[in-house]
Amino acid sequence: MTTTELTLSPAAAKRLHEIGAAEGKPIMLRVAVEGGGCSGFQYQFDLVDAAQPDDLKIERDGAAALVDEMSLVLLKGSEIDFVDELAGAEFKVRNPNAKSSCGCGVSFSI
Repeated sequence: MTTTELTLSPAAAKRLHEIGAAEGKPIMLRVAVEGGGCSGFQYQFDLVDAAQPDDLKIERDGAAALVDEMSLVLLKGSEIDFVDELAGAEFKVRNPNAKSSCGCGVSFSI
């Protein structure tokens, strides 16, 4: 199933294509929200080559991210981005629902 409640940025799509090219096969980014971290919830990112039956697919420019229905509730309206900064390169979630987040940006509270 495809959803538009969550978006994939052009930079994230480009990075997924680069990873797939290096691996020699299409790669998708699985994004999940789990309890934990210093702010209550934390993001988990995994690179996978196949979707699970209950995954929701977010696509842009032929690249895809996957999210489970439970995580989607906490990610509605968010954008999955890829940032390459002096401190490092990483996938990041820009979540308008987060009331606060930790300094590293990995955990958040609603």
